[in-house]
Parts: sequence; structure tokens; C-alpha cells
Amino acid sequence: MGKKHIIFIFAILVCVVHILNTPPAVQTLSRYGSRGQEVINIQTRLKQWGYYKGIVDGVYGNQTVAAVKYFQRMHGLTADGIAGPLTLKKIGLATGSSSSGATNSDINLLARVINGEARGEPYTGQVAIGAVILNRVKHPSFPKSIAGVIYQPGAFDVVANGQINAPLVESCVKAARDAMNGWDPSGGAIYYYNPATATNQWIRSRPVVATIGRHVFCK
Repeated sequence: MGKKHIIFIFAILVCVVHILNTPPAVQTLSRYGSRGQEVINIQTRLKQWGYYKGIVDGVYGNQTVAAVKYFQRMHGLTADGIAGPLTLKKIGLATGSSSSGATNSDINLLARVINGEARGEPYTGQVAIGAVILNRVKHPSFPKSIAGVIYQPGAFDVVANGQINAPLVESCVKAARDAMNGWDPSGGAIYYYNPATATNQWIRSRPVVATIGRHVFCK
């Protein structure tokens, strides 16, 4: 056997060993023992929403596991304490996310709220619901992320009643993207309500800026 053949076979063996020793992709997800920016992002958001009571230290310990399990149980996910793709999407983080910028997960969350609140409404009204959420992100009185606004305790009935998990209507996904791209039919509103069902007198006292379909938009 020539020298070139020996080198070629050795190279193949090195590749095989590398493949066999490479952990499965799922192991890159945050779980007990993980450290880093993604863990910080998870802890920060869960702490903001009241699921996590520990220190934001980027270490995925027992308290983080417990917080993730709590979040998973409350959102219809398998409560395994592992921040897999579905859990990260619910939290509003893309897999491997290290920034708080808009992601496909943000668009998905936005679309799900629009879907729960306004499927069947005029398309302009669907976009307006998305715009209200984005307006809140920019407003000093609200959390600074889409997921933070959506999961703020008591902010949206669709989170509490499970409608956020209803099958997505395509128009709501498109509406989320249009809102993300800057279309705001709400006129800068940070609140909205259905006058036929709203019982909160405070919300009815807010200055009205638009009425679209069944929803009144206000500041």
C-alpha cells in the first residue's frame, strides 16, 4: 500500500472519530449545567415574568430548572426543565439566541397573540393588534421585549385562556410581519379593548385613537 493511500485512510479515520465523538445537536440546548449568554437570557425573561426567583448568573442550576418546568407547565409544554426549541420559542428566544433583537420567534409570538385576539377581524385590525404590542415594547411603562410584553402577567387574556396556542391563521402571520415592518393602523395605541365585552372602566376612560372592527384602540 502506497504512502498516499495510508494518508487517505488515516484522514477518513480521523473524520469518523470526530463524528462519533460529536454530541447530538440537542445537547447544545440549555439544560442543567449549561452556562452562557443563552442561560442569562432565559433567566432574565423568566425572572421578569415571576417564574424565576434566583440570581441572573448564567448558570443553569436547580432554580433555573424549576423555573423552566414551571413555565413549561403553564404553557402546555412537556415539563422536563430543558430549554429546547419549543420552550425557547414560547419564551421568545431563538435557539442559540444571544441578543434581544426581533427574531422568527418574536414574529411567531406576535402572530399567536394576533391570532388569539383578532382572527376573523379585518386584516387592518389584525395588524393593529400587533402594532399595539410593538408600541408597548417602545413605551417606558412596559417590558422591553415582545415576549416580555406578551407574557406580562395579566396583559393578554389569550395567554391565560390558552388561545395563544390555537392553530395559526395565515393572515395573522402576515399581519405580524406587516406590524414588524412598521405599519401601525392603531395610530400609536398602547391599549385596545372590545367594548362589547370589556368590564374594566379604566380602559374605557383612555383616549381613543382608532376603532377597527370590534376593537377600540387607545392611549
